[in-house]
Amino acid sequence: MPEPAADDDGHVLEFRLPDLGEGLADGDLVSWTVAVGDTVELNQTIAEVETAKAVVALPSPFSGVVVELLAQPGDTVPVGAPLIRVRNDLEVSAPPTAEPHTNVLVGYGPEAESTSRRRKATPSMASSTPSSHRAAATPAARKLAKELGIDLWFVAGSGPEGAVTVDDVRSAVPVTQPRTPARLGDVVPAPSNGHVTDGDGLIEPTAREERTPIAGIRKRTAAAMQASSRTIPQASTFVTVDCTASMELLDHLRTTKSFEGLTLTPLALVAKATLAAIAEYPGINTAWDEQNQEIVTKHYVNLGIAVASDRGLMVPNLKEAQSLSLRELCREISWAADTARSGNATPNDLRGGTFTLTNVGVFGVDSGVPLVNPGEAAILCLGSIRKRPWVFRDELAVRWVTTLGLSFDHRMVDGELGARFLATTEGFLEDPLTLLSRI
Repeated sequence: MPEPAADDDGHVLEFRLPDLGEGLADGDLVSWTVAVGDTVELNQTIAEVETAKAVVALPSPFSGVVVELLAQPGDTVPVGAPLIRVRNDLEVSAPPTAEPHTNVLVGYGPEAESTSRRRKATPSMASSTPSSHRAAATPAARKLAKELGIDLWFVAGSGPEGAVTVDDVRSAVPVTQPRTPARLGDVVPAPSNGHVTDGDGLIEPTAREERTPIAGIRKRTAAAMQASSRTIPQASTFVTVDCTASMELLDHLRTTKSFEGLTLTPLALVAKATLAAIAEYPGINTAWDEQNQEIVTKHYVNLGIAVASDRGLMVPNLKEAQSLSLRELCREISWAADTARSGNATPNDLRGGTFTLTNVGVFGVDSGVPLVNPGEAAILCLGSIRKRPWVFRDELAVRWVTTLGLSFDHRMVDGELGARFLATTEGFLEDPLTLLSRI
């Protein structure tokens, strides 16, 4: 966590946004729980910040009186950027250098390891008076930043101890003042498309449109999906499944004492069939290591479950899912969905997935072509399960039918592997008794 910076008389302390978790370079300020003039106590919650992983409460690292709030709700704040200034009449002293420093993941306790961050400077966080506290940076990075006019406090470092490197500076942009929108009453011309713009060409909202800021989960999902489509050569394959026997098995299991009190859904059985197929074709549960030019095969499955929440799409994953029984899968899937929708998923719940399941069938959709999550090799899509006419034992019958769609990274998964994996999953669902030894 960045050390608080003090002013010249040593009494005004500045709290900067701390490291909020692995891979997170910024956070969106949701709300303040304090205002200018309020007295805050040590470890009192002062704000809530939303990241790609969760909404976390920020505790104050010191006590005193709030003299300035440096960000507004809705602002995207880079790690290391100033958030709040607090006047503390006690003497400020530097922390002892001999004591080891433990990084703390705000809201979830200490982390064993720290991960460097890289983040472009954000104009909205620019201050009219630069901090007198010196940001950690290499000499070459300082020289380059000075030449480019970049404030190092707005560049998250990726070097040792979080120091800013030359590459960090090159990936940043100069801090500038935000553009000022047109004043109320100013007359601006309306362009031919019907939008109203200010003098700088910025589009202002009108009564005919509603504009929603891209922030939090939505922003991170967009970035991940852009990275997926840009960096992963993807292919897809589909199979239509007669899952009548699976539906009959689920109906029977729901009446048994073993599943009493559990929500037994088709998704749980599909998850079990998927895990059994992964055990037969572990090549589908891999990751691409670009740096070392290696394919990493995982002999464990952290099964991601895509969940639609009010904050956007979230994918909590079930750790070591290959060892879970059907009963345990029911419980864990329900827990994952409830946790994601309530906004209580922790960073650990949402990172480290190896294979993902998404269920578009709950929306009445027959199938889809999902994008592979970066860091994984494949994603399986479950469509709606409907009664349809089907040729069964050479006769036309009404059966429960669904469509499974598999998208995969073609660098790691060949068409044959993808097809065999999907066909094996289909076989387990058409004859679920073959799963008995694994349930």
